[in-house]
Amino acid sequence: MSKIQQSQTHKFGTFLGVYLPSLLTILGLIMYLRFGWVVGNMGIPMTILIVLMASSITFITGLSASAIATNIKVGIGGEYYLVSRSLGLEPGGAIGIPLYLCRTLSITFYSFGLAEALMMFWPQSLGAAPVHAVQIIAVIIIILVTLLSGKSAKLVLKAQIPILIFVILSILALAIGVFSHPLHSPEWTPTYRTAPQGFWYVFAVFFPAVTGFTAGIGMSGDLKNPGESIPKGTLGAVITGAILYMIIPLLLSITVLLSFDQLADPDLGVGTWTKVAFLGGILVYPAVLGAILSSAFGSVLAGPRVLQALALDGLAPKFLTRLSKSGQPAIATWVSGGIALAAVMLGNLNTIAQYVSVLFLTLYVAINFSAAIEQLVKEPSYRPRIKIPWFISMIGAIGAIWVMYLINPYACVFALILESAIFIYLKSKSLEQQWGDATSGLWINIARYALLQLNRKKLLSRNWRPFMLLFVSDIKDRFQLVKLAAALGQNRGVLTVSKLIFDFDITPDKREEMQLEMLNELREKNLEAFCEVNTVSDLNEGMVTISASHGLGVMKTNTIVFGWSEEKENQLSQLKVIRDLSKINKNILLVRFNKKLSLNKIYKQIDLWWGGKENNGDLMLLLAYLLKLNKPWSKAAITIRSAVSTQEEKQKLESGILKLLPDAKVEANVEISLIGEGDFTALLIEKSKKADLVFLGLGNPAQGDEVDYAKKITAMSEKLKITVFVQNNSMVDTVPVLLKEIV
Repeated sequence: MSKIQQSQTHKFGTFLGVYLPSLLTILGLIMYLRFGWVVGNMGIPMTILIVLMASSITFITGLSASAIATNIKVGIGGEYYLVSRSLGLEPGGAIGIPLYLCRTLSITFYSFGLAEALMMFWPQSLGAAPVHAVQIIAVIIIILVTLLSGKSAKLVLKAQIPILIFVILSILALAIGVFSHPLHSPEWTPTYRTAPQGFWYVFAVFFPAVTGFTAGIGMSGDLKNPGESIPKGTLGAVITGAILYMIIPLLLSITVLLSFDQLADPDLGVGTWTKVAFLGGILVYPAVLGAILSSAFGSVLAGPRVLQALALDGLAPKFLTRLSKSGQPAIATWVSGGIALAAVMLGNLNTIAQYVSVLFLTLYVAINFSAAIEQLVKEPSYRPRIKIPWFISMIGAIGAIWVMYLINPYACVFALILESAIFIYLKSKSLEQQWGDATSGLWINIARYALLQLNRKKLLSRNWRPFMLLFVSDIKDRFQLVKLAAALGQNRGVLTVSKLIFDFDITPDKREEMQLEMLNELREKNLEAFCEVNTVSDLNEGMVTISASHGLGVMKTNTIVFGWSEEKENQLSQLKVIRDLSKINKNILLVRFNKKLSLNKIYKQIDLWWGGKENNGDLMLLLAYLLKLNKPWSKAAITIRSAVSTQEEKQKLESGILKLLPDAKVEANVEISLIGEGDFTALLIEKSKKADLVFLGLGNPAQGDEVDYAKKITAMSEKLKITVFVQNNSMVDTVPVLLKEIV
């Protein structure tokens, strides 16, 4: 928003901005149409119970909204803003998009209701009203309220003051009418005269009377002090409505002007007031019409502001954020008015109204759930002025879900499916969120708890998993290596990709930008891994230092992954680093991809060469098993190979491996070759040149022997597709003991 627009935008206080629209939405049409019906069926005690139960849910939701609003600087978007800043962008969008549609369709509903109410003034002298008279009047009402709200929110809100006066006068007229005639005792027990479905049916019909209290929250971006106005205005409106809702049924139940049968008549409607009120309908009808108009005004003010907030967060086109000279979201208002006009063509909206009511209730669920999560997570930044125990908020959420079910079970299921579908879609878009949320804190708490529980245990061979650290200079250049490392973990281990830089002057923002770029590169390829950028002064020392300290508690990194360099100087450095890493008990995977040979997408053969002198075979077999859990490798056959000098050694080794494989629960072929005085490299290439991946043991060359060992690694892997040299440096009881048992 420009400075000019900011200066021209009128900001509202508690009464005009929150209390007034919230109270008028509560004291709406259902108060006039259905209160007599509730009293006539339920009797006064059960009616008061229904009012208290319904108001409790809205009061708890108001408390939850107030807790969130007093903890953050509230911006544009009302309820959407509160939910998205607590639960995150995707959950917020899943609530916000249906919320916008509900508010927009509500403009149509209330316009239809007002049009139908106005039809009672149609002069009989003009004959029957035109067939489409109600729709035509509804269109005119939508256009008028849209023009007014687009012009000035201040004008619309001030127009609600005379409406409030009419509503108060109608209640006073009802009270005067009651006490100006004889009284009788109220009915104390439920009769269910016209509501044989029972208590919960009546409760579900009445509940919409107490909703709409979030109308003022929808004006959050237009408030002078949202953190103060939202709690005072919202809770004040809920309490005022609850008090009036306990007085009105008491008045209706003691007047002799209406029998209990008349009260229970659903067709009597506003007549329950006009038959009792002082001056009949003179003071009641303007209040009824004003209540409907006020609800339409509330929807046409709040809806565009939700759309504006969605656009600001990138969930709707950016042009919808533009403001008029008076600071109103003009384009969002015209779009909302257009949708409301299009909805007129739907004709009868009674069925859709139930779905809209249920979608509104999901908003109450989300607000209560947000407050509960915030309280449970206990982020250091969560310091609301209004505190509410988490279980109270959860009671409010459960109560709202129960009412959703009561109103319409099918609509309840539809709402949950719709919002879940929107959430999944938004999640798939990998949206960038510019704020922290409570869900991150929740995962931190879960991770902290899990790590503390693990810290009490000693991880043995049964629990061993690959916690891998992979050093790369560029993910794009080493994508095949990252992909293979991720496959070796196969969702059972943890992979961290580390980029080493030498710039100690790098800013935190630049470092974060580099990490985010790495994450995005992985996500584009559907790979999941942690990414980090580490600054070092020396490459080799940096690798060792980072590897030694990497991880947390029992989840310290146990396996380091390298890509074999094609540069001779780098090869020697790698071997020296590997030797240092072996001293701190880190497993090593040294991988070479032969770019000269084509790599398959569906793999058929994994060869594992066991030398018998080290524990490397155990780790190789486990890695081969983990690799086969990936779909592209699932059809690959594992062949355990070895080379011995005599027939006796061959028989002993072959029978020993075959005997142990069932215990290892790994399906593998065994092929032992006689090498005699021959060259192992030649045998390796002969047997494994068609294999998609070959595991080989990796030794530690003595100091000064690095050149010869580097030549040996290059020669062995030169004609193989993918070669993984494995060095097991873990303690004996941290890897599955399999092949080493063979003597």
